[in-house]
Amino acid sequence: MVNVIVADDELPAVEELAFLLGKDARIGTIHRASSGAEALRALEQHSVDALFLDIHMPALSGLDIARVISRFSRPPAVVFVTADEDRALEAFDLRAVDYLLKPVRTERLAESVRRVCELMEGSTAAPEVITVDQGGISRMIRRDDVRYVQAQGDYARLHTSEASYLIRIPLNDLERQWADAGFLRTHRSYLVAMDQVRKVRIGAGRASLFVGDAELPVSRRHLPDVREKLEATRLRPSH
Repeated sequence: MVNVIVADDELPAVEELAFLLGKDARIGTIHRASSGAEALRALEQHSVDALFLDIHMPALSGLDIARVISRFSRPPAVVFVTADEDRALEAFDLRAVDYLLKPVRTERLAESVRRVCELMEGSTAAPEVITVDQGGISRMIRRDDVRYVQAQGDYARLHTSEASYLIRIPLNDLERQWADAGFLRTHRSYLVAMDQVRKVRIGAGRASLFVGDAELPVSRRHLPDVREKLEATRLRPSH
């Protein structure tokens, strides 16, 4: 069970997040804090596995708390929960496990809890993080949030569950760099995170993969590699 602290200077936000976390069977005790100082006191008094921190709190911000606990010999996991998209760079510099945008969606919160559990089990290293530019603002996204990549000339578009981001790296380069992370070339225009594939369709002269809400084509040239990968992961195609 994951014991957590939820910290936000707005009480309704604390209660809402505590309510959502309380519905997750993996969550144990939930300690509530309405300031950074309260969060640190709770951390001293209780055994805590993870903190869900608002970034903007008076006096001690969520980032301040993360800096303090980064000096612990065994720091708890940190998940930032904020309406501010612009602080992700700082958050990942502090080795945050995740960065949730308000309003928090239940399925996205469940993914954060999964990442915390992975960290507790020692089965994950620090996430690979990619810098993307969006409207003149640099943002950081985790590679394991990328579902698939689409070629756009000398650029590549990274698709996550929430948005897409254009980066100036050719798809051929990403194919080489990300092969060990489970990304497979399925078409001249697509590179797919195979653990994100939820369904496969192979019909007369046509094959496709379903990733999230997208149906992505598989070319004849790449079909043998896709079949081999599907056999390894026991995901059976539908005909």
